Amino acid sequence: MILRRMSLAAALLFCAGAAFAQTALPPLRTGVDGTFAPHAMPKLGGGIEGFQVDLFTEAARRMHRDIVIESTSFSGLIPGLQAGRYDFIAAPTTATKERAENMLFTSGYLWTAYEFGIKKGSAPIKGWEDLKGKAVAVNKGTPYETLSRSMAEKIGLTVQVYDTQPDATQAVLSGRAYATLGGNTVIKYAASKNPQFVADLVLQDTKAHWAAPFRKDSVALRNQMQDALDCMKKDGTIAKLSEKWFGVAPAADDLERVVTPGYGVPGMPGYDPTPHELKCQG
Repeated sequence: MILRRMSLAAALLFCAGAAFAQTALPPLRTGVDGTFAPHAMPKLGGGIEGFQVDLFTEAARRMHRDIVIESTSFSGLIPGLQAGRYDFIAAPTTATKERAENMLFTSGYLWTAYEFGIKKGSAPIKGWEDLKGKAVAVNKGTPYETLSRSMAEKIGLTVQVYDTQPDATQAVLSGRAYATLGGNTVIKYAASKNPQFVADLVLQDTKAHWAAPFRKDSVALRNQMQDALDCMKKDGTIAKLSEKWFGVAPAADDLERVVTPGYGVPGMPGYDPTPHELKCQG
């Protein structure tokens, strides 16, 4: 009788284990540009680290999912998503109307904007007019180069082009350029690492949402991810990660703290304004 009970118990455990194995969800698959510090960058000893890695590893944990984050070029991420290689894109991706017509976005978790960086002791920049007759260093092939060249024709400034943003920053520190124009998070990160470099004027008209894109057929998964991110906003997790990696505590109206209504980026295609109750678990 005891033997039969043990056998029955073992059989029940086996069935339960088999059922769990059948219902366990596979890891989330995603990718980042592993050279875009401090969002994702090589880690000593192998692998990658950065804001995006911490952000989505924690979001996946709250979704009760493992996650596999691949380091690759940004140019291959959207095609990889649409081909089914990735479940979503963890790299910082600007939510634009064109992109939102072809993908589903979560709400934004960071503001992206163009920002100037200057050498400590230099006069702060109040507008483009302050750069007349001066040199602005930019990373080659970026939107920052495009805008700077456009403004150079209007107000008369010199544009210096460098292969990397760190090279453009070094041009400011060495005095070859008065300012560099780059992404706000990268400029803040550089300022946190070098006391002689200062994050200066943010071009407010360039502000946009950095959000996580999903395929159009992944509504439920997009919503689950946004719920996890929104809970991380409410309990201060994203704000802490932002301060850790960018060196500055987010303001009260920054997207690291603000939970926007509905699902997706308000005003963009794919936005669902339907109110929903947020149920957060640690």
